[in-house]
Amino acid sequence: MAYLAPIHRPSSVRHALNLSFTSSDSADLIIAKANRLEIWSPSPANPSELLHAHTKTVYGKVTLLEKIRPAQSPTDHLFVGTDRYHYFTLSWDADRKELKTERAFTDVAEKSARDSQTGDRVHIDPTSRFLALECYEGVITVLPIAHAGKGKRKQSVGAPQDVGELGEPIPVRIPELFIKSTCFVHKRQAGPKLANPEMAILWEDSSSGKMKIKVRELEYSASLRPQEEPGSAELEKGKDVDGEIEVGSGFLIPLPPPMYGFMVVGETRVAYVDEWEYQVTRTEPLAEATVFVAWCAVDDQRYVLADDYGKMYLLLVQQNGQGEYAGHRIDALGMTSRASTLVYVDEGRVFVGSHQGDSQVIQISEDKGLEVLQTFPNIAPILDFTVMDMGNRSSDAPVNEFSSGQARIVTGSGAFKDGSLRSVRSGVGLEDVGSIGDMGAPVSEIFSLKSGAGVQGVDTLVVSFVSHTRVFAFDAEGEVEEVEDFRGFQLGESTLFAGSLDDGRAVQVTSSGLILSEAEGGVVTDSWRPQSTQSITAVSVEGTNVLVSLGGATLTVLDVSGSSVKVQAQRDFDAAEQVSCITTSRWVPNAAVAGFWKDSRVSFLNLQNLSTIVTTQVADDTSTDSTIAVPRSLVIANILPQQPATLFVGLADGNVIIYPIPEDLTFANRKSIILGTQQPNFALLPRGDGLENVFATCEHPSLIYGAEGRMVYSAVTAENAASICAFDSAAYPNAIAIASDDQELKLAVVDEERTTHVQTLPVHETVRRIAYSPDLKAFGLGTIKRTLEAGEELVESHFKLVDEVAFQELHSYALRPDELVECGMRCKLDDGVGGEAERFVVGTSFLDEAAGDATTVRGRLLVFEVTESRELKLIAEKALRGACRCLGMAGSGRIVAAMVKTVLIYSFDYQTPSTPFLTKRAAYRTSTAPIDLAITPSAHNNSSTIAVTDLMKSVSLLHHYPNRAGAPDTLEEIARHFDTLWGTAVACVAENTYLASDAEGNLTVLQHDLNGFSAEDRRRLRVTSEMLLGEMVNRIRTITVQPTPGAVVIPRAFLATVEGGVYLFALIAPGKQDFLIQLQERMAEVVQSPGGVPFKKFRGFRSGVRDAGEEGPMRFVDGEVIERFLDLEEGRQEEVVEGLPGGMGVEDVRGVVEGLRGIH
Repeated sequence: MAYLAPIHRPSSVRHALNLSFTSSDSADLIIAKANRLEIWSPSPANPSELLHAHTKTVYGKVTLLEKIRPAQSPTDHLFVGTDRYHYFTLSWDADRKELKTERAFTDVAEKSARDSQTGDRVHIDPTSRFLALECYEGVITVLPIAHAGKGKRKQSVGAPQDVGELGEPIPVRIPELFIKSTCFVHKRQAGPKLANPEMAILWEDSSSGKMKIKVRELEYSASLRPQEEPGSAELEKGKDVDGEIEVGSGFLIPLPPPMYGFMVVGETRVAYVDEWEYQVTRTEPLAEATVFVAWCAVDDQRYVLADDYGKMYLLLVQQNGQGEYAGHRIDALGMTSRASTLVYVDEGRVFVGSHQGDSQVIQISEDKGLEVLQTFPNIAPILDFTVMDMGNRSSDAPVNEFSSGQARIVTGSGAFKDGSLRSVRSGVGLEDVGSIGDMGAPVSEIFSLKSGAGVQGVDTLVVSFVSHTRVFAFDAEGEVEEVEDFRGFQLGESTLFAGSLDDGRAVQVTSSGLILSEAEGGVVTDSWRPQSTQSITAVSVEGTNVLVSLGGATLTVLDVSGSSVKVQAQRDFDAAEQVSCITTSRWVPNAAVAGFWKDSRVSFLNLQNLSTIVTTQVADDTSTDSTIAVPRSLVIANILPQQPATLFVGLADGNVIIYPIPEDLTFANRKSIILGTQQPNFALLPRGDGLENVFATCEHPSLIYGAEGRMVYSAVTAENAASICAFDSAAYPNAIAIASDDQELKLAVVDEERTTHVQTLPVHETVRRIAYSPDLKAFGLGTIKRTLEAGEELVESHFKLVDEVAFQELHSYALRPDELVECGMRCKLDDGVGGEAERFVVGTSFLDEAAGDATTVRGRLLVFEVTESRELKLIAEKALRGACRCLGMAGSGRIVAAMVKTVLIYSFDYQTPSTPFLTKRAAYRTSTAPIDLAITPSAHNNSSTIAVTDLMKSVSLLHHYPNRAGAPDTLEEIARHFDTLWGTAVACVAENTYLASDAEGNLTVLQHDLNGFSAEDRRRLRVTSEMLLGEMVNRIRTITVQPTPGAVVIPRAFLATVEGGVYLFALIAPGKQDFLIQLQERMAEVVQSPGGVPFKKFRGFRSGVRDAGEEGPMRFVDGEVIERFLDLEEGRQEEVVEGLPGGMGVEDVRGVVEGLRGIH
């Protein structure tokens, strides 16, 4: 049983559209990202900036977008097509703030037709009477659009409310195949009757290899029985365009009246085809050859073109005195991301939607040329990635079980000039707003307070060190100055607490005593010191009550409500009952909370006399080592509205115990969560709505906050935070002050909710492969660079060494001309003197691999060491007669290299300590071509199991035995998956369990049954789970997680896709499988997709030979659907929960789903 949840949703943009969707006068941009639709609207404050307004998940990958305007609708409707051949129109429900399905066409599929080889297309004819779909080779599907009739036909065409609505689809066959582009041509109207629309078709003649253009007339006859059968359509009449059409022609641009005709855009020239005889009448050559990939119209005369190299052009169509076509010219504008789609927004602004780089909004102007106004981050396509644990950076460190956000995922994203490294983390982000600088010593605590009674908000930071205190004052503009004297504070000691009282007076508590200073002038009005020789070790202040702990042996309550300090209560504890931590809170004004070293106890104490109200043991098992289950930090916070406050108890072992605080101050409804392995320290962060967040600092900093009626525990992107405090000042509203382990003090703003955070590090080359070495603290990058010089495309490839912290290039090794990086890995190899050393191994291929004879070198295997000066040094190479597609490490230091049709085993040997070489030890012939390897070393000997995913023949398992006593290595097949799968990646996710992905977007979990009844059973990999993800997975990386007892799922791997999605794959714990499957089935019935597409159809396995759309996913749970349980109204939640296994109620299911959401 498998579970999948998104960490970073797809960010690639292939389709976009500008229309008035949310209101009649709005200018909304609709962006399609894989299976999501996003609505972006102009900002009211800054109309040139687009703001995200809405997101909706569609059950299917969006392949088509078009707008239509029904006569009775004040807004445009959105036509959407998916890869599952579902088509529907959507409108915006302004009352519910939701998408509304207006019309759906289910499964408009031609079972016998071949999918379009050049992508799906949709067009609406200039008279808005027909919509044409192109999804199959040789088939155009026509959907009539209802329109107002003339004369006698006025009543037969349709009721007024139907005008503008789509009719039933009509498939029409045409003889043209390999269609590159199509468009409807604008026609002159000779009379009141509208002429039949004409469609220009740019296609490639396979027999001659030439490009041709055919203009076909669309003839439509309405049905006499429209309720029973659709009308008929034909594209029989047609005319060939005369004149030479360039072989590299890419698309057609129709010209509106009064110019008419259309433009043909090629690689070396742009031609015009007139409307009368359909002849190429004028051709203008380009200044340099290029490949155009997208276009959009600015107005009737100007068109923006984008090429494959990220260059933007402006095509200007010139007119004569009558407005007819008179010529054209094309000018270069500048560089952007490589465009997949272009959409004109308004006022010279163009949206550049990109699959290979960041999407952008650009401004085109005469004085500045091309200017980027807004950027939309995109990490697609992810060609490779690696997982870095942010806790200790060790290569074998497990990812913290609490959240995948604790791990940093570094991806090789984009292509060519848009190539980059991206650092992806899931969690609550911190935006730095100011830095005070290096403190020169470790900071123990920081506090914020007011400099005087009349000050609005805090304006002073008190920074405590081990032996002294420093004070920093801020003015209204945010300028900071360190002061030598502040309100009589003892700056020669370490400060345990500093703060302002409600009346403006200030309090400082050090280990030696308490100082109380007046509101104005800073004169010390009173002080207090303990009478005993003990020093103050802990303090908590609430209102005018100050609770101090004297060495853990005595608790004292001090009253500072007057001008002097008075002892309100005091209690001594014997040696066996020492206090470990204390806290007070405005949410429990007459009580305090104390933690004790013995028996892991926590007690509520009466603040008037410090008598015990109630006590509980917070540790599950006190028979274990008592030093690691001791309460070490306490805080009380009101996280959720209309809910009681919550007590958080941080234990020394990293556990956090949570108790809601009822009015009678009892300990009940205990919950716990693990934030790390070290003691968490808590800091309260007030919110503007009267509620609070809790910031927990440990090796994995976390923020505890309320969202959607639930308490959320999220990782925070503050890797080295040692101490924090709230600093809501005039210059830095809603900020916090953070002291880090590297002694830096800075100010930051915390995000309101958990999101995915991406940091971009431009490389400007395709990062094809990433290998991360924790020992060297560096990445090895295999890159490909493409440039265009004098119309010639040049390709270079390098292997680069990049520092992991600064992300600076340390060294680059250039490969030979026409040689490309195919794969790379880091590993430990024999150093020649009896030890092991960190090495990078790189596999390459040559572009001319089809040339030459059987002895021609078509690839190389390279072994690099990193010198003390952090440079790459080639120490061994092996010439190969095939391209090296992927690499891995087997037992006994063997290198596994997958060639074009063979898997080879190499040993790394030495002739002398300075002359290593590679020796072939074993070989295995694959079915077609190996794509990826997953190697599992044996725990008992040096043998290894190698999973090989094949280009066509799915996964096979090989067993490698290293040589014994001089015998050769053996490499033999032990099992195979016998179905046809076009594999892309494979990984071992559990013992004898493998996760495989294919080029059609499916995920399959395979199991090797070593205890099968027969030899045939043991040779067959059995499918245990399968699901259609809908995105092609490029890489799977396994992770090691230590699950907590009772965990619902156990994370096993991260997946990265071509569309920029990053997913967490997990195995469902035994006993939880039936519950999650049934919950998914019920949620699939409740959560409806736009267009009414069934969930089973969306997630059911689909390949060229099998479609499980009616059965749905097999033993696979979609976490995104499960987690939408939290978005349902309580009544719907009760309907979903009713009858679930185990008798679980709504609260129980909420808790489970919250836990599932927390892991990613």
